[in-house]
Amino acid sequence: MSTAVTTTITIGNKSFVLDKEKAEQAFAAKRIINGRDTMFFNILPLKYQWAYDLYKTMKNNHWEPEDIPMQKDCEQWRDSSGAITEIDHWIIKMAIGYFSAAEGIVGDNVQHVTRELVTAPELKLVLGRHAHEENIHADSLVYMISSLGINPHECEAMFTDINTIDRKTEFLVHNSRELRRDMDMTKTENKQALAKNMFLFGQVMEGTQFYGLFGMVLSLYRQNKFPGIGQMFRYTLRDESNHIELFRNLLMDLVDENPDVWTSAFKEELTEAMRDGVAMEKDFIRDCLPVNALGLSADEFTQYIDYIADRRLEGVGLKPLNPGIANPFPWLAEMMDIQKEQNFFEGRVTEYQKASALDSVHDDEL
Repeated sequence: MSTAVTTTITIGNKSFVLDKEKAEQAFAAKRIINGRDTMFFNILPLKYQWAYDLYKTMKNNHWEPEDIPMQKDCEQWRDSSGAITEIDHWIIKMAIGYFSAAEGIVGDNVQHVTRELVTAPELKLVLGRHAHEENIHADSLVYMISSLGINPHECEAMFTDINTIDRKTEFLVHNSRELRRDMDMTKTENKQALAKNMFLFGQVMEGTQFYGLFGMVLSLYRQNKFPGIGQMFRYTLRDESNHIELFRNLLMDLVDENPDVWTSAFKEELTEAMRDGVAMEKDFIRDCLPVNALGLSADEFTQYIDYIADRRLEGVGLKPLNPGIANPFPWLAEMMDIQKEQNFFEGRVTEYQKASALDSVHDDEL
């Protein structure tokens, strides 16, 4: 019969007995799902060190939309010389129209699905930061709209009336709605529903479907068009890279702790979900680029989506849909190469320095 290991701490005339075995049992009970059920947000000791490390990285990457000068963007938006084309305006409107609601959908899912169902406190911590960053992204779009003088009702109409946007939205929120209830997370089918949600939002939506418009806006940025908007999208891209990794780690650890989830049939279901998501994104890209423009080709962007989708699949241990497909935009590798997402800013390509950004705003106002 084992004897409980305790530590006694004496301070003055008081003694406190700490039960080591009980503490170790509480640590062992930390899990992605079905972990220790407690109302206390006790992060220590950390079990998922990656989650805390990612939280610190995300926090250190904090940025504010208002610190990005928009004067040049406003001048270009009103330019009548022909330097800014009709398709340039359309891409910016599509980006604002889609992301203004898409960021909210992601944030809502993080808060009301994923964060509610995971049980380890450090996971809730990093997911709270994720939701906060979605708020920043939504705020940046409000800033873009107000700076350029775009009618916000036009953006709302684009989100609800353009079929390819509506299809992408329904594809995601259908799964999210199904998880908005008390679920028995000991059942394999419910675990798989949550795992699929993690895959859909992390690898399909944020990880693949966002990248078509990211690429288009950064293509304009590369041509010295709309530098403020381009800069905000670069910061957003840095954030999204961390979100993708967050949901990838959640999925992989959930599967590791619950091997009953990772069946051949389920893996095929996820692969088909990516296939459907890619098909929808390709249709959306053709709406964003109904005609080719300088440096912008719908065919090349659809190939780019295939390239990214395969990287996402391989990242979670699934087979690619298009083995060996090449990246059609080598120049984009410097801004958003999938292989470099974890250390996107190590090259100091667009280091965020709040003070200098504010100085730029003040200089523009003089």
